[in-house]
Amino acid sequence: MSKVEINQGEIKVSFNEPSSGELSFAELGLKNEELNFESGLLRLVFDFDQIAEDNYYQVPKIVIAYEENMSETHWICEFNGKTILDKMDHHGHSTTLLLNRKVLKDLEQHHENTLIVHAEFPQPANLNFEESYIHFFK
Repeated sequence: MSKVEINQGEIKVSFNEPSSGELSFAELGLKNEELNFESGLLRLVFDFDQIAEDNYYQVPKIVIAYEENMSETHWICEFNGKTILDKMDHHGHSTTLLLNRKVLKDLEQHHENTLIVHAEFPQPANLNFEESYIHFFK
C-alpha cells in the first residue's frame, strides 16, 4: 500500500495505490517513540508518483497532533514545487491542513506528483502518530 522512510527531521510516504478514507500515521507504520523533532522543524513528503489516476477526496486533509501545547506553528504545503497553502496555527495540540482538490488536480503531472509539508514549531515537538492522519483519496 505505502512505503515509509524516516530521515533526520523528515518522513517520506510513497503511495503505490490510493488509500481510501482516513489513514493514521500509526497505520502507516510510524511509532511515537521513533521520532522527536528537537529542532522544531518537520518535513513530510507524500509521493503520489506510483498512482496512475488520482481520485482525491472532496477536501484532502492532513491532521497533525502533538503532545505539547504549541503557541504558534507555521505550515507550508507545496505540490509539485508550487506553494498551495501557507498558514500560521495558534495555540493547541493539533493542526488541521485542508487542501484544495481542484488545485491538486490542476497541478498534477504525468511523472511526478509530490506533496511536501513543512512545519516550524516554536519548540521541540513530539508527534502523536495515533491521532495524526491523512485523508487524500475517496
